[in-house]
Amino acid sequence: MNSFRIRAARDEDLQHLYEMAKLTGGGFTNLPPDRPALRAKLDRSHAAFARSEEEDASDDLFVLILDNVETGEVRGTCQIFTRVGEKWPFYSYRIGTVTKHSQELKRTFRAEILSLVNDLEGCSEVGGLFLHPGERAGGLGLLLARSRYMFIAQHRARFADRILAELRGVIDEAGGSPFWDGVAGRFFGMNFQQADEFNATHGNQFIADLMPKHPVYTAMLSESARSVIGLPHPSGRAAMRMLENEGFAFESYIDIFDGGPTMTARTDQVKTVREAQRATVAAIGGGGEPALVAAGQLAGFQSALAQVAQGDEGVVIDPIAAAALGLAVGDEILWVAR
Repeated sequence: MNSFRIRAARDEDLQHLYEMAKLTGGGFTNLPPDRPALRAKLDRSHAAFARSEEEDASDDLFVLILDNVETGEVRGTCQIFTRVGEKWPFYSYRIGTVTKHSQELKRTFRAEILSLVNDLEGCSEVGGLFLHPGERAGGLGLLLARSRYMFIAQHRARFADRILAELRGVIDEAGGSPFWDGVAGRFFGMNFQQADEFNATHGNQFIADLMPKHPVYTAMLSESARSVIGLPHPSGRAAMRMLENEGFAFESYIDIFDGGPTMTARTDQVKTVREAQRATVAAIGGGGEPALVAAGQLAGFQSALAQVAQGDEGVVIDPIAAAALGLAVGDEILWVAR
């Protein structure tokens, strides 16, 4: 297990990213099965890793890779955005309620509505998390997810005070979206897969151009569209639980394409960010408790699962994790209990 680590993405990871993107099954906007789009993400990530603290980092994207240090195999990836909505608007639907009362009928009517909003513009975002199906056991999903928060804690000044995570919504067996078919699809002349691919490669300005700005009454939608509002894809339920464990909550924002839930949190209140501790490696040896360890800045950032024991002079880290991260006695790390 400890032979796996998280590191910055490199040029040679393009093929690995493409192969993983083909396994997502659609609706995964941050990891499109499109080589030019993935190449552009890598270029953007390289620029972000190379940017100094003094430069404007408001529209940066960091792509991280999960690999096996011993074999070199790439088995997962995740992404972090410093601030969404800087390049083009960041749209969400906010679920709200309109209440009306009829004196003559002596009845009160409450209608659920979806309003197109930019409320989350300027937030940081964690996303693009994909773990190879053959590795979905033993804590690697947790390593991928929490390494993003360790990176944020290590570079806190680059990120906003609020953070979001979009969960993929319900997709049917044919790759379609009941929510898209019931709402936006009626205005765009394209199916969900076409719109999702276009958004992944060209951005969502076309939403601003074509999407009606007035609220949508959910009572006017089909039952199939209404029934999936705010629900994650079955494969994303574990990810939703992990987000909730970190302190994220669903606050009535959903994705405009598939209706999946958008989870939000205060960045400094995210459990991993809040509980991460800085320490010096005092020794490399056995014993200790399960932990997540990170070291290095920007392109040199790495993270791995480890066994960590606290001592008076610093921490003791197990040899396998130390080797995976290239740690030696005297090195500074960031660590958090698992």
